[in-house]
Amino acid sequence: MAALRYLVPALAVAGRAAAQCSAAATTTLQSAADASALSSCSTFSGSIAIATGTTDAIALDGITRITGSLVADNVTQITQLSGDSLAIIDDSFTLNSLTILSTLSFPRLESVATIDWTALPALQGLSFTTGVQTAGSVSIINTQLATLDGIDLTTVDSMTISNNDYLDDINMQIGNISTSLIIEANGRNVSASFPNLEWAYNITLRNVTAVSMPSLASLNGSMGFYANFFTSVAAPNLTTVGGSLSFVSNEDMTNITFPELKTVSGGLQVANNTAIKSISFPALETVGGALDFNGNFTSVTLPDLEDVKGAFNLQSSGDIDTACSHFEPLSGSNNVIKGTYTCAGGESTVGGTGTLTPGTNSGGSSTSSSATSSSAANAVLFSGATGLMGVVAAIFGML
Repeated sequence: MAALRYLVPALAVAGRAAAQCSAAATTTLQSAADASALSSCSTFSGSIAIATGTTDAIALDGITRITGSLVADNVTQITQLSGDSLAIIDDSFTLNSLTILSTLSFPRLESVATIDWTALPALQGLSFTTGVQTAGSVSIINTQLATLDGIDLTTVDSMTISNNDYLDDINMQIGNISTSLIIEANGRNVSASFPNLEWAYNITLRNVTAVSMPSLASLNGSMGFYANFFTSVAAPNLTTVGGSLSFVSNEDMTNITFPELKTVSGGLQVANNTAIKSISFPALETVGGALDFNGNFTSVTLPDLEDVKGAFNLQSSGDIDTACSHFEPLSGSNNVIKGTYTCAGGESTVGGTGTLTPGTNSGGSSTSSSATSSSAANAVLFSGATGLMGVVAAIFGML
């Protein structure tokens, strides 16, 4: 009986300890003491949230795994969030509107289902020593991060890096992206480097100063470069684009190098890139949608073009007699160019597909007749002069 008197309290203590290491829904922490009470939980079964009124530094020390989510939403007075042993978050790691959070320290964190960080204006760096290597999706928006050191993914479903004004370097070893990559409105000098990226679905880059994807070989969806600051863009190994490919309003861009690109299943657009003087797609054979080039071009090379299923539009403020005389014989429903054909030079205002009367062909000036020269030099130069973001949205559905 004496042994039983000691056994019953011990079982009660063990039961309380087990209970505090799990939650049917979410355990909400009000203070540092609440966090310390979980330190004996190697695995926390459920989700943990930080209460909005919390002012303490929260240290989730001792926990190695959270089977649910870790959430801090609108906790405007918290400055520090950490966990010395946390390695795995099975669901989301969500931080939103933490206006003075300056320290985020999870030195052993390596796997998260979702990273969703928004409005962290005081967060300048990550203390992630091991580095997050596995994540399903990553969204980092409106922080003061200068680098993403500590996020070392090899694969990801989707990634959005946006509105991080101090971020100047994005360098990741990702090998494939199964849904989307969006990089936009970060630091003025941001460079994006993905040396191991071989396959992706959708890629959208805006306001980037340098981009490197030397291994990219196949894209199942669409890729768009909009209002970037780089002078050149290259995909030396890319052979196929399953959706559309667009280069729009990249004012400093003078060179596009896609030497192995054979197939674009959607539309191909080059528009409003005011510095470009020469464009070449030397291996391009098939465009499944519209081919739409407009600006002030003088030289483009499409020597292997065999099939354009959609509209074909060349509009320039310059003289493109040679180009028009080359492409006009290729137009017609049973010919290489099967959709509506437009080729017009000397235009005071150039536009995208459908902005001129179908079948227009005036190479030298807006009033000249159809070019008659049959010596096709495949030479046309594009340098865009007007904004076409609305046209891109209408034609390609990418904005």
